[in-house]
Amino acid sequence: MRPFLEVGQRSAKVTDLIERAVNWANSDPDQRTRQELLELVEKGDLETLAEIMGATLEFGTAGIRGAVGPGSNQMNRAVVIRTSRGLADFLIQRAGGIPEAPVIIGFDARPTSRQFAEDAAAVIAGSGMRVLYFDDVTPTPLVAFTARYLKAVAAVVVTASHNPPQDNGYKVYDSNAAQIIPPVDTDIAQAIEEVGPANEVERVAEPFSGHNDLIQTVPDGIVDAYWAEVSANRPIEPETTVRIVYTPLHGVGSETLLDIFGRTVHRDITAVPEQRDPDGSFPTVAFPNPEEPGALDLAMDLAREIEADLVIGNDPDADRLAAAVRWRDGWRLLTGNELGVILGSYILRNWRHSETPITGCSVVSSPMLSQISEEAGAVHLTTLTGFKWIANAAMAAEREGKGVFAFGYEEALGYTVGQTVRDKDGISAALLLADVAALERGRDRSLLDVLADLWIDHGIWVSTQKSITRPGEKGQAELVSAVEHIAAETPSSVGGLDVSSMTDYRVGSDQRPPWLGEQDLIELTLGDRGRILVRPSGTEPKLKIYVDLRAPVEDSSAIHAQRDDLLEQADSMGAAVEQLLTDFLDA
Repeated sequence: MRPFLEVGQRSAKVTDLIERAVNWANSDPDQRTRQELLELVEKGDLETLAEIMGATLEFGTAGIRGAVGPGSNQMNRAVVIRTSRGLADFLIQRAGGIPEAPVIIGFDARPTSRQFAEDAAAVIAGSGMRVLYFDDVTPTPLVAFTARYLKAVAAVVVTASHNPPQDNGYKVYDSNAAQIIPPVDTDIAQAIEEVGPANEVERVAEPFSGHNDLIQTVPDGIVDAYWAEVSANRPIEPETTVRIVYTPLHGVGSETLLDIFGRTVHRDITAVPEQRDPDGSFPTVAFPNPEEPGALDLAMDLAREIEADLVIGNDPDADRLAAAVRWRDGWRLLTGNELGVILGSYILRNWRHSETPITGCSVVSSPMLSQISEEAGAVHLTTLTGFKWIANAAMAAEREGKGVFAFGYEEALGYTVGQTVRDKDGISAALLLADVAALERGRDRSLLDVLADLWIDHGIWVSTQKSITRPGEKGQAELVSAVEHIAAETPSSVGGLDVSSMTDYRVGSDQRPPWLGEQDLIELTLGDRGRILVRPSGTEPKLKIYVDLRAPVEDSSAIHAQRDDLLEQADSMGAAVEQLLTDFLDA
């Protein structure tokens, strides 16, 4: 290959970038991505090379996730192979030898997912460890359940969840069947750094062919076992059902969800035909995230056509749940917080165990569940964002004898019921929501009536978000400075409501439990009227502003109109904080 610049014409930085790109390409076992990278070197495309070779995808508590393509900073076979070897080395070192328990592997429907799963299995078996894998696309919560049910040493799910079609990811569960938390993430990351070139990593051949005793498919009966536990967590078996429209958004949830629903009274369920089958190109949605505007449009169109009562949707790996209900002349999407308090209150109202129920939610989720839990005599846990923290906090509380975990949720459409799955589970949550809707229909009521009852008892709670985008390294520094600014110069009031106190989560972590540790987060408390949170996003170049606002019910006959007015007030307050911080950043 002819260099695009003579050596004397290159800066040291450019030379280093080219050398790293060529070395990576030469060690890439995949001919396609190897050739793509070498072509970029030949063209002298320094901008692209800097983007895909100027860094390495970082392994963290969410594993790794990124765009599929060549280079160290994108998802490809070389990255997956090195990551899998680092994971295997960590597990072996921690166990002091080859663990007896297997590693569970599952994958979603994205075009590269099966190949990445095969590479993970080939590497982990190449290290001497046992692998049990799902031989077809599988919901993430079912993999997490299997890890707990079979007492695996770890689990890997190749999925990018609700990310855009061009992405993929590698998600890791620990031996407790919850997502990894510090310091495990940094220990695995260090092990990955010590792995040599990908083409030198030992791998077994044809891992999914059935020719290697260390690699086997998961045993039969996993869905039956999952159903047995999900069924046991249902407080009530309704006698009637509701008409349901369901969309998996081209993801992997339909087979398992429809199987589970078919074991109940909820058989009047219609999957959106255009979105039922797994398709990692997501042809009917711009962004396969049920939170995004328009994602459930096809489902709501079908619901109008067949006069359904409830719309439910999973994200592509089926760990999140979205829902909409009939409202006036159309449909109303329920927010993640609204679904969280509907499900949580239902479980607490019908709690039939002698042990104290434990609930949990992330710090950016509505405080309403904490209020409901306290009045129900439950133990409530507030954690950092991420279900890994909710699951680990719940297990710690159980070990301390505080009770039994009942329910947890995050405002971003994540819910889990009981201990069946120690992560988000959009399938069991969907079934529970259908149960609630059916029970209410038997009383000529809807899920919105459940919300109204909760508001009457606890006050109307609304939540909204605003954000400020600042891309690049400079932008990230600016977002951190905005957090510092609002901590140093806390406003005395926002939108006419007094700020009664400020909590800076960057300090004082030694006074809080480990699942609510140090983070770039400022909370402005508005007395009994709610709170405002400000924090940089962990996945996007954004500063996020959360407003949770509460007001007592003034007139129960106009409760939904009051909710709309309160939401408008919350939006205005979020916009005021957004403007305050934008002015600071632009000054």
